[in-house]
Amino acid sequence: MTRPLLLAALLLGPAAPALAQQPRPIAEGMKNPESVVVLPDGKTFVTEIGEFGKDGDGKVSQVVNGKVTPFVGGLDDPKGIAFFAKWLFVTDNTRVLRIDVASKKLDIFAPANAFPVQPQFLNDIVVDPESGMVYVSDSGDRKGGGGAVYRITPQGLVSTVVNTDTLKGLNIPNGLAMDGASNLILADFGAGNLYRVKLSTGASEKIADGIDGADGLAWDYFGRLFVSSWKAGTVHVIPKPGDAPVLLAKGFDSAADVCMSADRKEILVPDMKAGKLLALKAEVPGAPVDESPAPAAFQPAFPDLKFTGWEPVSDTGKANQLRLILLTHAGDGSNRLFVPTQQGVIHVFPNDPAAAKQTKVFLDITDRVKYADNTNEEGFLGLAFPPNYKQSGEFFVFYTPKGGKMRNIVSRFRVSKDDPNRADPASEEILLTFEKPFWNHDGGTICFGPDGMLYVFHGDGGAGNDLHDNAQNLKSVLGKILRIDITKKDAGLPYAIPADNPFVGKADARGEVWAYGLRNVWRMGFDRKTGELWAADVGQNLYEEINIIKKGGNYGWNRREAFHPFGGRGVGNNKDMIDPVWEYHHDIGKSITGGTVYRGTKAPELDGHYLYADYVSGRVWALKYDGGRVVANRPVKWTGAPVYSFGEDERGEQYLLTATTNGRGIFVLSK
Repeated sequence: MTRPLLLAALLLGPAAPALAQQPRPIAEGMKNPESVVVLPDGKTFVTEIGEFGKDGDGKVSQVVNGKVTPFVGGLDDPKGIAFFAKWLFVTDNTRVLRIDVASKKLDIFAPANAFPVQPQFLNDIVVDPESGMVYVSDSGDRKGGGGAVYRITPQGLVSTVVNTDTLKGLNIPNGLAMDGASNLILADFGAGNLYRVKLSTGASEKIADGIDGADGLAWDYFGRLFVSSWKAGTVHVIPKPGDAPVLLAKGFDSAADVCMSADRKEILVPDMKAGKLLALKAEVPGAPVDESPAPAAFQPAFPDLKFTGWEPVSDTGKANQLRLILLTHAGDGSNRLFVPTQQGVIHVFPNDPAAAKQTKVFLDITDRVKYADNTNEEGFLGLAFPPNYKQSGEFFVFYTPKGGKMRNIVSRFRVSKDDPNRADPASEEILLTFEKPFWNHDGGTICFGPDGMLYVFHGDGGAGNDLHDNAQNLKSVLGKILRIDITKKDAGLPYAIPADNPFVGKADARGEVWAYGLRNVWRMGFDRKTGELWAADVGQNLYEEINIIKKGGNYGWNRREAFHPFGGRGVGNNKDMIDPVWEYHHDIGKSITGGTVYRGTKAPELDGHYLYADYVSGRVWALKYDGGRVVANRPVKWTGAPVYSFGEDERGEQYLLTATTNGRGIFVLSK
């Protein structure tokens, strides 16, 4: 059931002046500016219609430092503009043009006769960044007849997505925005509705109403959707799908087709009748997010530490990368740190830079761990010490074994009775076996909760799209967080299933499942103060996400990617699925690495902030969630190297691990 956003109340009711933002002027003196696009390098282009209905006086102009310069002229009534690869795509009355940005060469990408029906008033345009597919809206006769949305392939073939016959109630199609890779958001200028359109079938659902003169649509990096109303002269922001909109600014003569600035920190608004281009800060009024640099940085933690058995250069003369995959402690008061390599060696050393000179090998199981540099998702992936480790001497590991079917296992090992810094490799007891169809998406985090239970995550099985629908299948252990009791054993099992697990006793579910609908969580951890379980889930096509895990929660994969519908069975806002706390777009990072909530003392200003990074972009942030929303997402100073993992010592200090060829791959957060 769709929940309308009820924009009418906002548009008709008076807005609080204190909340309405004043726009910043960028350029003026244009003749009916309609649409704006900003290229990744910051170049800004605006379509100028000229006189309505007059052919040949339209143009695309470039805006540089407030000055407007004609870029390509001789157009008819250019309206929508989008950028993809090296081209500007422009709707020009009844045709779609393509302009090479470097040469200014113009060609007709889709002439009027390429459309299934003669276009009447081509309006907005958007390009799917994954496929290069172009989508355009035709506003028809602008009286409620003949409107449509078309798809144009990279080869210029045109087909209909929806029209006024297939989408009942569609009046004047206008603004377009991609919603993931499989859906489109469509603004109906005449009816005042927003629709989500499934591109594979044309099936549509109304997601908002009451936006008279709905025109431009634009997403920022974090799942906020900005909507302009040409008739009302306003701009609104929808904080996340399913939320009610908030008035951002008013007083425009005619707020036209919006877009985001290159850094996505501002939203650009052509004011058509006023002939101006204006900018608004991309925010939710009354709900600011602190994005100032964090007063902390990651510094080398153990600069003199050498890893036993590792050499920086192999026997063949090649650099030998040290892949430190996580850092943890035993919770036994010994002030030791344990750092495994992905190849299968657990190193132990004192948590003291002055004393940490040479590691000891706590456990070496390289003889049974499968790891290869050319794939690098398999190997030794998880290590956890139970709360009673000091008494039991037992600990747990997650790794990919050599030989046989593709699988991962969770095993119990025991420390040597004679040496606290050496475990017994012969003591292995396998607890869990995860058979998997593909080599990737292994997950691998294991950790003990404040309840003493062991939480285990395994990815959805690998490849792409979750081909076997594992994450939503409660009979599968893939794409799930499991919760088991390692202090007891049920009949036929080397562990016990806690009686309060959410799916215990259900015939269509595994009792071990705690939460599901996850793709490939790369690190999860408990906040030692609140007990909340935080998980960073790596996305596929467009978005990365951060979740707080709840008992029995469905986190949406593979029906959603973060807030957005995914694939042919994709869904939007859904009461049966738990929304992420935060998402970010692949324009700023493509593989999230999760940490834990900081509770140390070396960077006190970041107490309560969740630390996370992006492996591809090499950026690190500190995120503060204040119960209902994110109030801070602050960049943390870092070198830009890929972040493999975070770790926490017994005092709550946070560490970062990265690849290294000199042995110095452990960094600590400090002021």
